[in-house]
Amino acid sequence: MEVVRSQRKSSLPNDAVSTLPLYRSAPPLEVRLEDFEFYAIDRLRVLKGISDGLSRGKKPDEMEKLVYDLWKENMRHPQASEVVNKDIISHFVLRLVYCRTEELRKWFLSMETTLFRHRFLHENPEVQKALFAEFDLPYKVVSRAEYETVKDMLNQVARSIGQSTDAIFYKVPFEEVPELVAGRRVFIKEGNAYIAMSQVVSLVVTQFRSHLSKALVLTNRKWTSMIREQEKDRLTPIIEALSTSYLGPDYSQPTKHTDISLKDIDQIAKSSFPLCMHHLFGKLREDHHLKHGGRMQLGLFLKGMGLKLDDALAFWKAEFSPKVGAERFDKEYAYSIRHNYGKEGKRTDYTPYSCQKIISSTPGVGDHHGCPYRHFSEENLRAALTRMGVGNRALEDVLDKVRNRHYQLACTLTFEAVHGSSCDAGINHPNQYYNDSRKILESPNNSSNP
Repeated sequence: MEVVRSQRKSSLPNDAVSTLPLYRSAPPLEVRLEDFEFYAIDRLRVLKGISDGLSRGKKPDEMEKLVYDLWKENMRHPQASEVVNKDIISHFVLRLVYCRTEELRKWFLSMETTLFRHRFLHENPEVQKALFAEFDLPYKVVSRAEYETVKDMLNQVARSIGQSTDAIFYKVPFEEVPELVAGRRVFIKEGNAYIAMSQVVSLVVTQFRSHLSKALVLTNRKWTSMIREQEKDRLTPIIEALSTSYLGPDYSQPTKHTDISLKDIDQIAKSSFPLCMHHLFGKLREDHHLKHGGRMQLGLFLKGMGLKLDDALAFWKAEFSPKVGAERFDKEYAYSIRHNYGKEGKRTDYTPYSCQKIISSTPGVGDHHGCPYRHFSEENLRAALTRMGVGNRALEDVLDKVRNRHYQLACTLTFEAVHGSSCDAGINHPNQYYNDSRKILESPNNSSNP
């Protein structure tokens, strides 16, 4: 099975083997439907891990290790010869997934560019030089004679930024390397910046980003005009689901803390519910009713906590009783609750909603489901977080993440502020929030635990 990495013949020398594709053209090969999805999910784990690392402000050396570990863990293949194929196939599948809206394109472009940067830096200098040549950039290596005339200045710049001196330099217009100029990491003369081989990544990444940005727009046109309709019964459902895929543990069946008693639910809600569920629970107690979206989001969460079907029916019936009589409840609502537990209809055992699914929902007027970090006004969010006990300093950090659309990280910071404990894995699911909270609160070392 052969994959064409580029429309150009590779300029890599025989002894410089690269596993870093440039993704110039889609691979001319057949892919099994299960591999189509599994490969994409594995790559998505890498990109979402990068996104979380960037959101948490990890330093360059920490990001380097994170990207390396993520790639090693998720992008391996039982057959060594298939690793490159998996790499390329997964990229082009996700290109289809993330071409469909401006917001999706922006995220994918940023994460893939970051991934490419770190993988390029991991290559040896000979491979880097050869990959640079593959971009057909109109830059030539500074001649030995010219190098001698500016060598002292180049060495001075290298020492000032703590880099070893490099014998290979390219001369490029300074406006094409703004990040290097802004950081005073290059020598500039007569409008040209002298770029060391070790700094070539800036030029390569700029070209990679530009190519991918244009490719995503073209892919979107093909998707809209042709692919979506042609593949409506096969690939389209997979493509449309992948961008909101939850990649963590399955919470359809509770694994711990299964002895949930109705008499304890108020205290548990106060101490261990994430803000989205805390809000729904409060509105249910206040209004004695929730619309369908709210009942699904909260009901499946309670199921994932370990609330048994009989207790769930009793809970909802009691909460609705001030407005809904017993007969009407049995007729209009009980079926839906039993359905969520796999006891009606297709007998599907429904899974509690992940953060990604909740964030991507679109609550209407009178709805209370969704993600407060995304769907609340800043004023309402500030008030809700204060009621949860988030202090002023942590509150501002949470709001800062919300303004930058890092909703799950905002929830993670809330968890850390409420529990006084770090959550390095980040919050990706409301039931994860609940489980981690109970572990902390029920720990023998917890001072609040009697």
